Amino acid sequence: MQVLPNLDSREIAGTKNALHAYARVLGDWLKACRPKRKHWWHASLRPSLTGLTTGVIHAEIDFEISLNLYENIVSVRTSDGAELTEVFYGQSVSAFAQSIEVFLMNNGISNQSLPNRDNYADDDFPEFAAEHVYSMGSAINFVVAAMREFRAGFREESSPIQLWPHHFDLSLLWLPGELIAGQDPTNEEFADKQMNFGFTFGDEGIEEAYFYVTAYPSPDDLTQIQLPENVSWHTDGFNGALLKYHDLSGVSDSYKLLMDFWSRMVQGGRQTMLENSK
Repeated sequence: MQVLPNLDSREIAGTKNALHAYARVLGDWLKACRPKRKHWWHASLRPSLTGLTTGVIHAEIDFEISLNLYENIVSVRTSDGAELTEVFYGQSVSAFAQSIEVFLMNNGISNQSLPNRDNYADDDFPEFAAEHVYSMGSAINFVVAAMREFRAGFREESSPIQLWPHHFDLSLLWLPGELIAGQDPTNEEFADKQMNFGFTFGDEGIEEAYFYVTAYPSPDDLTQIQLPENVSWHTDGFNGALLKYHDLSGVSDSYKLLMDFWSRMVQGGRQTMLENSK
């Protein structure tokens, strides 16, 4: 049974902001070099053994950018064996991005493949702390392991398990395969019925880390699902089921509670999103 790390929202705020900014740099390379996939899956990061990665990016040279959240290292590797390994320590996002760009340009990437760096700030992150990176990496590993086990039970389509750089949240989409009446079937963003199982370290609406489940479209009777203890319905900013991280980490079997929460939601989704449409 894995013990979840402490994630005090005020203590990790500076570190979270730094990692969020660094993740966006990786996401910008994905958007610059990869062809679009449905639901923007081309622009999201993937979990790795030690943190987060772009996976292989194909451009003038093939390369991969990874964040090691256990050793505070950003690494860039190319298919011809060149490698950049640097410690991230709270440096500005501009400095972080420039190191990657210079290395890749020196190894064959052209100006046409570069992401736009105009909005990268020059300010450092003075409250960055390596121990908080480790805690956040441990939390990500816990959530990803749970998502993989949960996804294995889907008989319908699902998305990759991914981290969105723009919001810095982990996400798994359940896609039952039905289209929404009246929507353009070629526009998957609005046409695909879906349920999103996510985790974030906190945002402008909710300061602390939390798990969420949302449905699109959200049927009125979705709220009739009986939720586990500590899970509630949320309507401020988004409509969905909410489980705060500290409420999960405070129970004796946090993994079981999380799986129970997600299982109830997908079962309810099958009943309310699919059966009611027949």
